Amino acid sequence: MKNPVRILFIFQEMNPFLQEETSIRMLNRQLPEWCQSSGFETRTFMPKFGEINERRNQLHEVIRLSGMNVIIDDTDHPLLLKVASIQNARIQIYFVDNDDYFRRRRGLVDEKGKEYTDNDERCIFFSRAVIETVKKLRWTPDLVVCSGWMAALVPLYLRTSYADTPFFADLKIVYSLYEQGFRTPFGTKFAEKTLMEGVTTRDLTRIMNKQIDYVDLMRLALQYSDAVIQSSPVIDADLMKFIKQEQKKFMPYTGGEAAPYLDFFHEVVGR
Repeated sequence: MKNPVRILFIFQEMNPFLQEETSIRMLNRQLPEWCQSSGFETRTFMPKFGEINERRNQLHEVIRLSGMNVIIDDTDHPLLLKVASIQNARIQIYFVDNDDYFRRRRGLVDEKGKEYTDNDERCIFFSRAVIETVKKLRWTPDLVVCSGWMAALVPLYLRTSYADTPFFADLKIVYSLYEQGFRTPFGTKFAEKTLMEGVTTRDLTRIMNKQIDYVDLMRLALQYSDAVIQSSPVIDADLMKFIKQEQKKFMPYTGGEAAPYLDFFHEVVGR
């Protein structure tokens, strides 16, 4: 009997933990459940934004997975890992938390709708924290599905710094694109902050020494991904052109039906 396909979901946002119910949050809520009920084995991660009510959602800290530090720009940032369950779905959600980046912050913008000036570092922290936690879990995914720009560096890190790690050697990466973005570009030091052991300036040619807008960041994510899902009716035209140029395996927007996603995941992993 074959082992089940293991899927690691890395979501920027999902229901029911954030108040506003959007189509992408609902899709991200459904995907792990669809996969679990179809025989896949899953793990799901998202940021622990300050607006997420820990008591109402019954979050609790996972002591054995907390305590490591993520170094960004020569500064240590402690990682806290929390977990909650989605009732009636047998789905556990792991929450990446940190006092400075998440616990004391709302989602991507503050109470006045202004984007946080360190969203670039929040992106770096979240991507690296998820990968390190999965290593600590000693859980080997066959497929990684990333959704949202806060997960944009996961493909880069998996294909460079963690490429020789046995847990991640044979996996495939799918990026879920939807209509979103950020208005304030990341600063010119973003590429430098992104560097870590195994990541070189050559890997970051697309973003070195420049301000990084949403399209730049997504191109970097797609460059290191194996396949792309269109998760909203419209996505950026430049990104669509890039996907075609790079000849990425592509799933067009299909709406909220489970079967196309399950078939696509099987196709990508070759099972």
